[in-house]
Amino acid sequence: MDERDVRLLKAISDLGTGSPERLNEETGIPVSTIHYRLNNLRDDGVIENDLYDLNLDALGLGVTVVVEVLADYSGSHEALSERLLAVEGVTEAYFTMGETDFVVVARLPDSDDVERLIRAFEDIESVDRTDSTFVIKSLRDGQRPLESYSLETLVEMLAEE
Repeated sequence: MDERDVRLLKAISDLGTGSPERLNEETGIPVSTIHYRLNNLRDDGVIENDLYDLNLDALGLGVTVVVEVLADYSGSHEALSERLLAVEGVTEAYFTMGETDFVVVARLPDSDDVERLIRAFEDIESVDRTDSTFVIKSLRDGQRPLESYSLETLVEMLAEE
């Protein structure tokens, strides 16, 4: 990956699109080069898919809940992870160190559905307890992590010379 690749990835994050025409406008990289580089980034596994961002409020999934899950499980965490991920509404899940075993983020339609979510977690045999936090306002959604970096920092950290 070189500086042009990093510039393309940053532009995709900032613009929220992989449109070669929009990327050309933003970066000045020729459209044919953009197509070539995007294909290479897909082949290398850097770009996994072509997703469109959704307005979750407009969609009807405006309630975000962050849930800490404390569990008592033997063996590997993978089996419990699969059960947590199978609960409808879970959009992110992290296996963590410390007192909390998992942190789960869910996007839900309303507060009634939060009760269903917590009940589903607590019905899992290995889950001892949960601690839930309602998100009042999203300040930054991690859907585009590159937008929190400047282009210069990304080039310095990621581009091979």
